[in-house]
Amino acid sequence: MGVIAAAADAWPRTARTSAVVSDVMPLTRLGFTPEEVDLRDYVGDEGHARSAALKERLDEFDMLWVRGGNTFVLRAQMARSGADRVIPELLRMDSLVYAGYSAGACVMTPTLHGLDSSDDPAEVVATCGMEPLWDGLGVVGFAIVPHHPPAGLSGAEDVAPLEDAAAVRRTVTALRLAGIEYRTLTDDQAIVVNGDRTELV
Repeated sequence: MGVIAAAADAWPRTARTSAVVSDVMPLTRLGFTPEEVDLRDYVGDEGHARSAALKERLDEFDMLWVRGGNTFVLRAQMARSGADRVIPELLRMDSLVYAGYSAGACVMTPTLHGLDSSDDPAEVVATCGMEPLWDGLGVVGFAIVPHHPPAGLSGAEDVAPLEDAAAVRRTVTALRLAGIEYRTLTDDQAIVVNGDRTELV
């Protein structure tokens, strides 16, 4: 299993390393053999993507795990490395299973609109040397709002474990006002795409 932690590339080195370990250890306990694929290794001279080398590396895996962090940084690193072309191609060929949470899920949608309520697009320039991109990879046909509080909670309980509930509400409002189709996900839910079927579990 390949693990992509590019959403954490703006973090201090020790925090990023801890983030990778926090994903690799549970995956290992579940019986997987996770290996990090650092997208920064596939950015060539003058920022040209080394997509052929990345595809060769991803061909070694039958599953990809993409962790959360800053969605805009993840999207930019995917563009710089060519992952935004390679991953959808491998999915179309049905040679790779993609699993991602938080930013790792949001980047697969048509748009990152509204996510600036929780993720800072300004981190892209400092981390990646480019302007932020606002389009996702478009593998899923609607926007995703992760870390949504479960229905029925209110007041002090209305807090998602991994995100500020107010930021989540701002994202929902931005998408609604823009007329963009979206789905909310609690931290206990997932969206499964299998061919033409899309299912909430």
